[in-house]
Amino acid sequence: MGHELHVVDAFTGFPFRGNPAAVCILDGPADPGWMQQVAAELKHSETAFVHPRTSGWNLRWFTPAQEVELCGHATLATAFVLWKTGRVQQGSPVSFETLSGILVARQDGAWINLDFPAEPAHAIPPVAGLEQALGTVPVFTGKNRFDLLVELPTASDVCDCEPDMAALAALPARGIMVTATSDLPDVDFVSRFFAPSAGVPEDPVTGSAHCCLGPYWGAKLGKTELAGFQCSARGGSVKVTLAGDRVILGGHAVDIFSGLLHV
Repeated sequence: MGHELHVVDAFTGFPFRGNPAAVCILDGPADPGWMQQVAAELKHSETAFVHPRTSGWNLRWFTPAQEVELCGHATLATAFVLWKTGRVQQGSPVSFETLSGILVARQDGAWINLDFPAEPAHAIPPVAGLEQALGTVPVFTGKNRFDLLVELPTASDVCDCEPDMAALAALPARGIMVTATSDLPDVDFVSRFFAPSAGVPEDPVTGSAHCCLGPYWGAKLGKTELAGFQCSARGGSVKVTLAGDRVILGGHAVDIFSGLLHV
C-alpha cells in the first residue's frame, strides 16, 4: 500500500524558500536501514519519519547520510502535515517522542512554535584548520554537544562565505554554524549552517542551530526574544524566545507536495 509522503518548505511563508523537509507517515516503527535508504533517495537535508503512539507521536530524522538527534525544520514540517491531514486537530498541540526527549509543537495564528531544548555553546580554543576552511578569522569559537559556533566579524562575512567543504568535513563536529550581528532591519543576527560530514554541505535553514544561536545572541544583546535570518541561497527566518533551559522556535510552513512512497 505504500506510505504517505509530503514535502514542506519550513521556516518560510513562500514556496521554494526556507528549508524543504520530507515527511513520511508510518503506521508503526520501521527498520532504520530502510529509513536511511529513503532519506538518501529523497536527498533533502532531512527526512522525518513519524508514527502514532498511545500518547503523541514518535519522530525520527535522517539526513541523506545519517540519523540525527535534533532537527527543527523537519519537526515543524511534520507538525504542519499532521494538522493539515487531520491526524491532529487544528489548534491542538503535537507531542513528539524523539532522541532529544519530548518536543511539543503549537499553533499560534499563522506561526508554528516548537518547544526545544536550549543547546548553548561554551568557548573553546581556536580549532585547527577552521580559519583556513572559512577563509576568515573568527571573533569567537564555541561548541555545544552537536556543532561548532563561529562568530564572524560582519554579516557580509557570513552571507558571502564560500567555505572549503572538504576541510569543514574534517572538523570534529556534526556541523559548523557561522553567525554575525545583522545588518538587516528587524533582524538581530544572521547565520548559515554547514554539515558536510553529515551529508548536508549547506542546510538552508536550521532550527537546531537556533537552539544555540538564540542563547548566544540573547546574552550578547540582552534580549529574550530575537529574530534570526539564515542567509543561505534559499533564505529563511526563525523567531527565538528564550525560556530558561528551553527555547521556543517560531516559523511558518508552505505545503509543496503530497504523494505515495511505493517501497
